Amino acid sequence: MEQLIPIISQVGFPIVVTLYLLYRIEAKLDLVVQSILALPDRLKERT
Repeated sequence: MEQLIPIISQVGFPIVVTLYLLYRIEAKLDLVVQSILALPDRLKERT
């Protein structure tokens, strides 16, 4: 247990930053998925 605390303190900040960035990217990926799913309907409207 004593060896675990320094590892968490050293690695904790990068983990927090990574989780924050993944959260931000997830929201943007949801928009991309919605756009891709709407694409066939929009293509049908053009023809």
